[in-house]
Amino acid sequence: MTSGCPRTSTDEISCPVEVDYAYDRVGTALFAAAERGGGLDRWAPLLPPLAAPGLGEGGTPLIGIGAGVFVKDESRNPTWSHKDRMNRCTVSAAVAVGAPGIVVASSGNHGASAAAYAARAGLRCVVITGPELPPAVGSFLNAYEPVVLPVPWEARWPLMRRIVERTGLHPVSSLTTTHTGHAFGPEGYKTIAYEIHQDLGVPAAVFVPTSYGELLFGIWKGFTELRRLGLTDRLPRMYACQSAAAAPLAEAVRRGLPAAHVTVGQTEAYSIVSPVSGYRGVVTVQDSGGQVLELSDAQLRSAQRELARSGLWAELSGAAGLAGLRAVGDLDGPVVCISTSSGFKDRSVGSRRSETIDPDGDDVRRRLRAAGIHD
Repeated sequence: MTSGCPRTSTDEISCPVEVDYAYDRVGTALFAAAERGGGLDRWAPLLPPLAAPGLGEGGTPLIGIGAGVFVKDESRNPTWSHKDRMNRCTVSAAVAVGAPGIVVASSGNHGASAAAYAARAGLRCVVITGPELPPAVGSFLNAYEPVVLPVPWEARWPLMRRIVERTGLHPVSSLTTTHTGHAFGPEGYKTIAYEIHQDLGVPAAVFVPTSYGELLFGIWKGFTELRRLGLTDRLPRMYACQSAAAAPLAEAVRRGLPAAHVTVGQTEAYSIVSPVSGYRGVVTVQDSGGQVLELSDAQLRSAQRELARSGLWAELSGAAGLAGLRAVGDLDGPVVCISTSSGFKDRSVGSRRSETIDPDGDDVRRRLRAAGIHD
């Protein structure tokens, strides 16, 4: 599931395994407007067998924040990120093959989500993390009682391969030199496109926080399936929104390669940082007529503050979709920005301390006036 396609992969480039369906047997009544809600189970006819029990993932809101701009808020999922859609499907694969548990290499969101779904399914879970796991995310992850193995960044994937070979645990993240991901991963993500279509139709563009490109591809696949089923004749442009500190997809597109390796720079947007990209991202950008955007931490922070002013607390990485839109400027037609995860996941969470002030002193009036509130 995560070793790539044995027929098309090479020593340098790993190609993913794709999941296909008997689309001629899928009734369009599945997408009837009256049949809203239901999360991933609602879309079961177009998903791999959901052998693992769910946690109420999917069905997240689409929130307008301005003229023609909508935010798909994936922080409303059970572990507060988009990864829940993927892990419902990947843990289902582990259940279906009778694996004793799962193993994942993750800097945060993926690991916490995988641990939650493994716990729900009664499976053991091993999470291989990097050396700088944010304390709040570490507490969240450990609540599900996985085996947590913090190792140097470059050691994570070799260690995961050894664990898979020696224990029979089912890998739910890549084992390959360039990213392929689990074959079932994008299947969960494509339900985001189904939900956007139900709420809005097909937007002109979708802006997606991007690391490996798996979420980007999954949303794109969902829209192409809607067209294949005759439910639309339009497709959106897909914008991959990467951190400028590590933008391997941008490098691959720039050089005309199926994947690329880059050196990772300094950034607080740790959830969208990766030294390597995958073929799915290149396919999505090229086929959709989209673009890869490289964003600074300053641009991400500005978008994060803008989302907060609309009542949405997003992780810095999760604000990359809106940051990408602001970098491009106004587009014709409605656009959707994916907000991937909660602000709870940021490294700085819990570091700010508040001091007690005198309720009768000058500090009260000064702070109110600074906010434009006058007595």
